[in-house]
Amino acid sequence: MVGDVRPQPTAGVLRATLLVLFSACCFGSIAIFVSIATGAGARLVDVLAWRYLLGALALRLLSGGFGAGRVPPRRALSLLVLAGGGQALVAGLSLSALSYVSVSTVTFLFYSYPAWVTLIAAMRGTEPLTGQRVAALALSLAGIAVMVGMPGGGGLNPIGVTLALVAAFLFALYIPMMGRFSDALSPAVTSTYACAGAAIIFTVAAVGRGGPVFTLAPIAWAMIGLLAVVSTAIAFVAFLRGLAVIGPVRTAIVSTVEPFWASLFASVALGQALSPQALGGGALIAAAVVILNKRQPGSGRAAA
Repeated sequence: MVGDVRPQPTAGVLRATLLVLFSACCFGSIAIFVSIATGAGARLVDVLAWRYLLGALALRLLSGGFGAGRVPPRRALSLLVLAGGGQALVAGLSLSALSYVSVSTVTFLFYSYPAWVTLIAAMRGTEPLTGQRVAALALSLAGIAVMVGMPGGGGLNPIGVTLALVAAFLFALYIPMMGRFSDALSPAVTSTYACAGAAIIFTVAAVGRGGPVFTLAPIAWAMIGLLAVVSTAIAFVAFLRGLAVIGPVRTAIVSTVEPFWASLFASVALGQALSPQALGGGALIAAAVVILNKRQPGSGRAAA
């Protein structure tokens, strides 16, 4: 993990903050790009296979070319299977939820993962469940309740809600695993192998369903290109460069723009209305993330 950093010149901090803000918008656009591609007739499995394949190639080039960051075969296999498999599972579940609920709902529900990270850490005894974290958990769960609605009250589709929440929970388990992989490797190299592993998994899945399909509509190919280059390679590089300057606390707080960007973008690109229910619940979840990333009194490290 990157520790807190010393104060940087104002121009550098502003540039880094804008980079993190840009990366959050790139990541928050994933569900919209996928929705447009599948709406044009592309299968989700094909979209994800091409996204991760092209994204891994672009990320590898951006991280120093194919001769940089060589990894021992055994570690490379672990990265492909575990990191790639986890990435594929989280992406597959969260984006499958789009068949049942809106983009904004999926994004807000998935963004409950910081609360799950905190709860899992408390259960494992690695991080204490402080009053600050209890408040954040309560806000996050309240946000989910507001979005889902009361039982029998005509709320959201339970299948979509379950898929999004399971994806968030698995992502909370995935984060520490990726942290362990990154101990000996740069984040760029680790992410490249994770993308490559996910590409292999989705390609095999596509072959099992008669694919992968090459004859996609031009708009579908355009969305896949945006997913691979903008929402994978460029977003990751921008995120890392911003994180290196402003540190994890401010990075996490700035990144809370992601679900709101996704909701606003979806309302424009897909015509999906941003309901008061989704906005209110999402605001509670975002507030929980901000609270989780506030410094503990007297502590020199991030609380989250």
